[in-house]
Amino acid sequence: MCSCIVGGVSATLAPAPSPSPARPAPHRRTRLLALPEMRWALAATVAFLLGLVSDVAGMPVWVHGILYAVAYLAGGWEPALEGLRALREKTLDVDLLMIVAALGAAAIGQVLDGALLIVIFATSGALEALATARTADSVRGLLDLAPATATRLTAQGEETVPTDALATGDVLLVRPGERIGADGTVLDGVSEADQASITGEPLPVVKRPGDEVFAGTLNGTGALRVRVDRDPADSVIARIVTLVEEASRTKAPTQLFIERIEQRYAVGVVAATLAVFGIPLALGETLTDALLRAMTFMIVASPCAVVLATMPPLLSAIANAGRHGVLVKSAVAMERLGETDTAALDKTGTLTEGAPEVTAVTPRPDSGLDADALLALAAAAEHPSEHPLARAIVAAARAQGLPIAPADDFTATPGRGVSALVDGHRVTVGRDESATEDGTVVLVARDGEPLGTLTLTDRLRPDAPATTAALTALTGTAPVLLTGDHAGAAARVAGATGLTDVRAGLLPEDKANAVRDLQRAGRTVLFVGDGVNDAPALAAAHSGIAMGRAGSDLALETADAVVVRDELAAVPAVVRLSRAARRLVVQNLVIAGAFVTGLVLWDLIGHLPLPLGVAGHEGSTVLVGLNGLRLLRRSAWRQSAG
Repeated sequence: MCSCIVGGVSATLAPAPSPSPARPAPHRRTRLLALPEMRWALAATVAFLLGLVSDVAGMPVWVHGILYAVAYLAGGWEPALEGLRALREKTLDVDLLMIVAALGAAAIGQVLDGALLIVIFATSGALEALATARTADSVRGLLDLAPATATRLTAQGEETVPTDALATGDVLLVRPGERIGADGTVLDGVSEADQASITGEPLPVVKRPGDEVFAGTLNGTGALRVRVDRDPADSVIARIVTLVEEASRTKAPTQLFIERIEQRYAVGVVAATLAVFGIPLALGETLTDALLRAMTFMIVASPCAVVLATMPPLLSAIANAGRHGVLVKSAVAMERLGETDTAALDKTGTLTEGAPEVTAVTPRPDSGLDADALLALAAAAEHPSEHPLARAIVAAARAQGLPIAPADDFTATPGRGVSALVDGHRVTVGRDESATEDGTVVLVARDGEPLGTLTLTDRLRPDAPATTAALTALTGTAPVLLTGDHAGAAARVAGATGLTDVRAGLLPEDKANAVRDLQRAGRTVLFVGDGVNDAPALAAAHSGIAMGRAGSDLALETADAVVVRDELAAVPAVVRLSRAARRLVVQNLVIAGAFVTGLVLWDLIGHLPLPLGVAGHEGSTVLVGLNGLRLLRRSAWRQSAG
């Protein structure tokens, strides 16, 4: 048996320093060699490989003997210590059993076999420690979104206070470019807030008096007075941290079942080994023969073959997926992906590309302009602006090869648009609040006369319709769309991708609750998302996949897998690959079980020679290993990609 790799948050999270206005301060990620488990595993692996090379090369026995001993000590001292501590609590740790099995193998001359077991355990423990540390790092990174201080308005004027000292009812001054310090309501001012980290909306949202704002979101070019409506500990972003921590600490029922089986298996093997040694000895067998039989039993009953029955298919699938742009974080994650029977998908950045594009240019019939002229005029006025809508308009004009005239006297009004002199005329481009169609509509006017409108929408990924169809065929159920965006945008994407179960306007906790509702209905849910706002749902789902190109740190760390190349079609492909790996795991368990059972019975009923026992044990290990490596073939991914 091998320790499961489970990411959890165990570290105490301290408040982060104040970030810069434009971008959260980068948080320090745990380095690999900073973890003692990783250093010990590396030392054990290096010593084992050097010992193996010297052994094969025919060097003196003492050379590889010392190297194998170093591997035993480096990789085995910690699980042995933990096992002894468990014994003091009257619990038999399966890791201690494996240490005993490795020492037993060494006692009868199978030093290499025992060293290999030690390396497997050390590596598994190191990966578990790394997963835990990285998850804690990602939560610290989320806390970086919230500023450390805020400007509070009092009867005496302004004062700078820590955000954790804010109370409900306080009034804050949020200057242009600052991050908002608490959840609240706008009392005065007009600006735009980039709140994609909370709601997933791809474009900044205009904020006016009476509108809600969220802690950690970035204020635009206007100043706002905000009334604090929630204690900082209860803010949306703080709740995201709590949800991720809780979900990361939760163990799946399958994991709990495996732990119970491991305990019973360990007790059974120890009892059986003692019986195999003690009973023949009591009946008159010599000490050497009884010990040899018991050590042979320990070897053939060793769960090495069972460990390798499971890991090679899953690790091969992980390696193959990695070659094709999908990072699956652990063997446990790869196995769980194949259990999916319902997919839940985020919209912005997942089904769409998370960036606006001009989808319609509509001149007024009496404007005297055609579509190209209207687009070029709007691009000229927007060219000095850094707003996402402005960049999209300029990009559309350049894509058409249109000339963009220089602009003078440029001004931008938060929530209203831009104004500039183009060829001596005052050109304004601003949101058309009267528009009812889906997307963002901007009105272009010259010298106060409306000339036409531009419609901008979030680009749908080209492979989105095919991906949703593939997931429907794969799971037997159409995916569910969960988005923080408004109902109109969600309906447009759902119509383009063939989805019927659409849930819009969701905050992060709403997404997580929607996933839990599906699971309570008996579904095994795979959630696919990319933003900070998706992290709770990624953590709550049975499996989670993050889109990697623009994915937030927390989403990438919380997810079980990351689509590094940002190809949505890789999602159903990796689920199919996981199912293929699970089939090979079952095959290997049957093979390993048959060998272990046969060899154990032979040793108990007859007289199993030690060389034959070792050959059978190692032969089963090699057989299941080779069978599992079949998923390394490139054709395995092509078959999964369909």
